[in-house]
Amino acid sequence: MMTFLQGSFFGGPIFWLLAGLALAALYVFFERLIELRRAQIDWQDFLKGVVNVLESGNEAEALAICEDTPVPVANVAATAIRHRKGSFLALREAVDARGRAEIGRLDRRLALLSVIGEIAPVLGLLGTIFGFVQTMMLVNGADIVPRAELVESAVRAMIIAGFGLAVAIPVAVMYAALRLRLDRLVSDLEAAATEIVGYLLSKGVHP
Repeated sequence: MMTFLQGSFFGGPIFWLLAGLALAALYVFFERLIELRRAQIDWQDFLKGVVNVLESGNEAEALAICEDTPVPVANVAATAIRHRKGSFLALREAVDARGRAEIGRLDRRLALLSVIGEIAPVLGLLGTIFGFVQTMMLVNGADIVPRAELVESAVRAMIIAGFGLAVAIPVAVMYAALRLRLDRLVSDLEAAATEIVGYLLSKGVHP
């Protein structure tokens, strides 16, 4: 019985599941952080350069600038330029669709962090319940249980709950930090889309 209890935390299935979730969360956090940092540029300066090229009548060069800058703002600007000769409605729909696609790409895997942050404490609680059940079985299965052994069993049952929280709290912070950065990117993307569409509209895009 004590062998099971000693393995209920270190090396137990819930421990390894939580450890695996923690590693997955770290991977997603750093992968998304790098991706979001790469996507962030000074969109106003970028659009200013694109508009200057368009003013000179060189649409191909403007598209080349966008294609050489693999960030969401550039992709949206390229979509707008490609649809500049159509109606305003077609232009707006194309830009909106591209914007949604870019946001969806940036938002990828963020939901996994949210899920890990929510289920980690529950898994810890589940492990604690299993641990206390085993402690009660230990008490019920022996006429005399040494106090130290009983306390050790109870402590081990509580440790897994603490481990669940130890996983959940940092993951929640990771998710909030990435969500804040993503929200800023979305705001910049919407502003850039509005500006490039407004510019093209002023240059004769048909309603």
